[in-house]
Amino acid sequence: MAMLCRLARRGRNNTKLMLPLGVLASRQKHSLPDLPYDYGALEPHISAEIMQLHHSKHHAAYVNNLNVTEEKYKEALAKGDVTAQVSLQPALKFNGGGHINHTIFWTNLSPNGGGEPQGELMEAIKRDFGSFGNFKEKLTAVSVGVQGSGWGWLGFNQGQGCLQVTACYNQDPLQGTTGLIPLLGIDVWEHAYYLQYKNVRPDYLKAIWNVINWENVSARYTACKK
Repeated sequence: MAMLCRLARRGRNNTKLMLPLGVLASRQKHSLPDLPYDYGALEPHISAEIMQLHHSKHHAAYVNNLNVTEEKYKEALAKGDVTAQVSLQPALKFNGGGHINHTIFWTNLSPNGGGEPQGELMEAIKRDFGSFGNFKEKLTAVSVGVQGSGWGWLGFNQGQGCLQVTACYNQDPLQGTTGLIPLLGIDVWEHAYYLQYKNVRPDYLKAIWNVINWENVSARYTACKK
């Protein structure tokens, strides 16, 4: 999927497009990943109804639309139709981003989550935000402040060697649009919470901290430092 993000940045250079997109013709189709827990496992913080719709309908739609778009891209590439290739970039970004973001999101959550991280991640949070409380307040505020649909993110800036909090709109993938490596994503599209929390996004954000899988976030932090 990182390939799709790179393509968006190379859209003006057809020569650079040709090589990575040639791989597209032989790649397997994307599939909806299984959740590592039952739909009702995150209750009472996130309801089973929300999880089922979110995973089996919304995420599945991103996967299906991504596969369709990649097929169209393959056809456009075979025809040498650069105009069609360019016109398909927004759909690749939206559906590819939706698949990337949700695949991370499911693993960022756990029925055994909550609390605070340990080890190197906690040390990095204290170094870059002053305290875990400050970090939590900042990510919550950034997520609340997303106008419309989007995501709140904790990411790692490899160039500066530090953690950063930011927001991405719609389904823009964090790494493909900011360069930050995603560690923790909070979905603030209404489909992630409306059936349970209505239009009160802050209540959803207060609840989601109870199911954050800090082991997963820590593993992502360790991996991106190698």
